Amino acid sequence: MRIHAILYLVKNLTLSAFLVGFASFAAADCPAPTDHRASMKRLLDAVKIAPNETAAARISNDMWALWADAPDDRAQQMLDDGMARRSSFDFDGAIKAFEQLIAYCPDYAEGYNQRAFVLFLREDYEPALTDLDRAIDRSPTHIAAIAGKALTLIGLKRDADAQKVLRKASALNPWLKERQFLTGDAPTAETDL
Repeated sequence: MRIHAILYLVKNLTLSAFLVGFASFAAADCPAPTDHRASMKRLLDAVKIAPNETAAARISNDMWALWADAPDDRAQQMLDDGMARRSSFDFDGAIKAFEQLIAYCPDYAEGYNQRAFVLFLREDYEPALTDLDRAIDRSPTHIAAIAGKALTLIGLKRDADAQKVLRKASALNPWLKERQFLTGDAPTAETDL
C-alpha cells in the first residue's frame, strides 16, 4: 500500500513538473515586447503641447499603434482576433483570445488591457481592475489603461480613487476624452500641468 502511495505521489509530481515546464516553455516562445519607450516619450511630450483636440487625437492614434504592436505575428493574430470579437460583441470569444495572448505573452501589456476592456463592458469591474493594474505595471505610461482604471474605479463607486487615477492620466494627456469625469480643480488642456 505504501509503494502505491509513493508511486502515486511521484506520478503527480512528474505531471505537475511537466505542466509547469510546458507553461514556461509556451511563454518562452513569445519574444519580449518591442521597446517603444523612446517613441512613446516623444508622443507624450507632443500631446501635452498639442494645439487642439484634433491634433491630440492624431497623436493618441499613434500611441495606439505602439500599444497594439504585438511581440510577433502569432501574438498579433491573437490580439487582432480578440479585438475583432470584442467589436462584434462576442465577449466570450474575445476573452478566450486575450487569455491565449496573455498565456503566450505574459509580459505584453495590451493583452491585459484588452481583456480588462471586455470585462469592463461586462461590468465585471474587480477582475478588470486587476488586469488594468497588470497592464500599467508592464507599461506605466499606458494612458488608455490608466484612464480605463479610472473608469473602472467609478464603476466600483470608488470615486476618490478614480479622481486620483484620472488626474494621472490627464497629466499625461490633457486632451484625454475621459477628462470630462474630473471633478474639482482638475487640469485642463489649456492649463499648465
